[in-house]
Amino acid sequence: MSDPAEQKSTNGAVRLVEAIREAKNAAADREDVVVDLREAQKTRLELLAAELAPIFAEVPAEIGFDFAISSGMQPRLWIDAVSHVSMGRDRRTYRFLRDTRLGRVVLAESLDIGPVADQVTRYIAERIVERQRMMEGDVETALEEQPTKALERITERPTRWRSFLSGVLLVLAGAMVGLVVTAALLWDRLAAIGSHF
Repeated sequence: MSDPAEQKSTNGAVRLVEAIREAKNAAADREDVVVDLREAQKTRLELLAAELAPIFAEVPAEIGFDFAISSGMQPRLWIDAVSHVSMGRDRRTYRFLRDTRLGRVVLAESLDIGPVADQVTRYIAERIVERQRMMEGDVETALEEQPTKALERITERPTRWRSFLSGVLLVLAGAMVGLVVTAALLWDRLAAIGSHF
């Protein structure tokens, strides 16, 4: 007959093995859910790509659009190097995003494919027009970056007169600082000279 301590440790080991098996099953279930969510996102992006397929077919190959779905932690439908469509946090909202120097900009966001497909089409058309203008030597871009008036004021060139006056004021300020520093360094000598008179 086995003693109760051995039986208790065996039951504990059995329970631990069962607990480990349950933990592994739960982890596998969670991974399946993550994979399923990722596949659902990719499927939705494939539906958008199918909607845009006629537009993609009309774009000349030399322009430089990507039109590819990347697979990873968050699948994306790449339009070009700076813009893509991804799914929102709710996994149902299409988000058309563009990276700029000032950060990421949301160009379109909708639960429906239609408005996002329309915005992507408009974006492709604007990029094609922008490229044509650049090829013709026109340096203005067709896409509006929407600079603010404050930013325009900062980048304004100062007039010559304003530059001259600011230079003179800078020289005068430097001379005043130099006089004060010299007086502070030579204060003892100036005090000794003043006491002799």
